[in-house]
Amino acid sequence: MAEMSGAEAFVKALEGEGVETLFGVPGGAVIPLCDALYESEIRFVLARHEQGAAHMADGYARASGRVGVCLATSGPGATNLVTGITTANIDSSPVVAFTGQVPTSMIGTDAFQEVDIIGVTASITKHNIQVTRPREIPPAVKAAFYIASTGRRGVVLVDLPKDAQTSVEEVEFPERVEFKGYRIHPDPDPRRLDRAATLLASAERPVILAGGGVIASDACGELLELAELLMAPVATTLMGKGAIPSGHPLYVGMCGMHGTWEANHLVSEADSLLVVGSRLSDRTTGRVEEFTEAKLIHVDIDASEFDKNVESWMRVRGDAKLALRGLIERLRHISTREHSGWLGRLEELRGQYREVKREEGEGVKPPDLMRALRRLLPRDAIVTTEVGQCQMWAALHLDVYAPRTFLSSGGLGTMGWGFPAAIGAKAAKPDVPVVDIAGDGSFGMTENNLATSVEEGLPVIVLILNNRVLGMVAQWQRLFYGRRYFGVHLGDSPDFVKLAEAYGAVGVRPGSIGEFEAAVKEAMRSEVAIVIDVPIDSEENVFPMVPPGRGLREILVEG
Repeated sequence: MAEMSGAEAFVKALEGEGVETLFGVPGGAVIPLCDALYESEIRFVLARHEQGAAHMADGYARASGRVGVCLATSGPGATNLVTGITTANIDSSPVVAFTGQVPTSMIGTDAFQEVDIIGVTASITKHNIQVTRPREIPPAVKAAFYIASTGRRGVVLVDLPKDAQTSVEEVEFPERVEFKGYRIHPDPDPRRLDRAATLLASAERPVILAGGGVIASDACGELLELAELLMAPVATTLMGKGAIPSGHPLYVGMCGMHGTWEANHLVSEADSLLVVGSRLSDRTTGRVEEFTEAKLIHVDIDASEFDKNVESWMRVRGDAKLALRGLIERLRHISTREHSGWLGRLEELRGQYREVKREEGEGVKPPDLMRALRRLLPRDAIVTTEVGQCQMWAALHLDVYAPRTFLSSGGLGTMGWGFPAAIGAKAAKPDVPVVDIAGDGSFGMTENNLATSVEEGLPVIVLILNNRVLGMVAQWQRLFYGRRYFGVHLGDSPDFVKLAEAYGAVGVRPGSIGEFEAAVKEAMRSEVAIVIDVPIDSEENVFPMVPPGRGLREILVEG
């Protein structure tokens, strides 16, 4: 034990967890923490808004696999974190958020910048806790990192009243923590694996659907081995993109509302569907009653996801890596069916889509931009996305070869996420190019973090698909509401090239694929952020698309 202030204990506890980077915005209720950090080797990255700090921590976590950390002051600083930590939590990203709080003697008095952030965040975090004295800080920090990074990963918020930061007392740093009622169950039930393996071996039309849990548990190698053992097509959710390399003959693309023609049809037609690490959200399943004809085997670390949206034939609770290893071991000793007819169906569907897809019209096309970008980027480059049409064009047309190189806001669909997340990813992986694929509407929500990118020396590339509208809302209004556009036209403001230059970054506006390729090459050599503003047609739609409330096979390929 040692005598120290709560702020000093906070910094020492972070250092003990191996924290190298902290994203945040200071304020009155965290000045003692900032003063203690002054002597620390921990890098503090100053965001320009607390929401951006949370997104940066989230991007850092997704790119690295380590816990991302953010800091905000009390009151509005804490509430500004809400969108960011909700985004991270619903996508099972390990983030620890620290908030300042008014002194304990003033809690409940409506003091200046007082907010009950514990109450506010109770439903959007995996766990939250408020400390009251210095000796409680080290175990709270230890607990936060443990809970955020184990089981189904998520967000933990720790609220630190100012007097707990400034008071001095004897402090002890625990090596481990335990909680009643919090038990991790990584080992799947062998009997359930036996039954699942038997079903998969006897299936005539097996399909694997991989979600973000495959990436979180570092199970991508096992996923590929199992797929090749079964010769089963593999689809992914949006969060699972990167779990299997694009271009692998068994990979059929993303399943769901903007899923590929072959993925949606194969999932619907399968007789055995192995779902690994996915919560089977509505954007993946479409109309639940028509989702699949298969016997569904659901593997997940979080038992609360079983039968929540889609009824399972077999539920396997456990770590995805261990479950897939167990299935591989069993299937090696079981003869599996010949699937030549099923793989022939895959090729038939690919041929059908080549015949029906359309990419007509003049000007630069987003799918062509995605393919050109992929040709130029190294295979380990990290791509983040904003939300909307830009996100779906990237998900559909940008090949991804490794896990943790395609990062996107899934469950919450948070506009403005991609750019600060890209900054966080660059902090985690400074030696690889990081690109944010953005829409003009989405980028406008967090563009102020260009200042962070420039001032902190974290250069990222921003590709804006600029159609001067809120593209996805406009697409829905165009397709389903008789072109009755309302509240979607953004106009020509701002000029993103001048905006980038105002922040000390570089802005370019290519008018052709050739000019775009030249801009990307220059951007990868740049030491500052580059914004590549590409004008596209405001009438451009993202296809394929399953209309809301329809089944996966009711897929549109044109408007």
